Amino acid sequence: MQDSDFKLSLTLRIDWSEMDTYMHVNNVNFMKYMQSARVQFWEVTGLSQLYEETKKGPMLVSTKCDFKHPLFFPGNVIIKTKVEFIKHSSFGLYHRLYNDEGILCAKGHDVAVCFDFNIDKTFKITKEIRQIMEKY
Repeated sequence: MQDSDFKLSLTLRIDWSEMDTYMHVNNVNFMKYMQSARVQFWEVTGLSQLYEETKKGPMLVSTKCDFKHPLFFPGNVIIKTKVEFIKHSSFGLYHRLYNDEGILCAKGHDVAVCFDFNIDKTFKITKEIRQIMEKY
């Protein structure tokens, strides 16, 4: 898989408060970085707006992160995101997290379901939503 396969990229500044005793970014912050990238995906695909209008939208059901190299302050983390799969009512996102030097620091996977919060049930991904997701 090439970096060109990732249509979404988000750069976040690493804050000193994200460091741990070992003076590198604490692992919990990697999950926060992935959350920011996930929300970016929800925004560009219209899933956030769908939720605002209908109370139907994505809900995270699983997340995983494999750590490859530490991140440090000062610096940035660059999160590249792509759709990993789209099923009936669920979809997966794949993230790669890099430092300013382009070193791969982590790989992450999210699984979300399309959820109708009005009736507490999943809903089928529509053809329109699927077509938008497939762009990423």
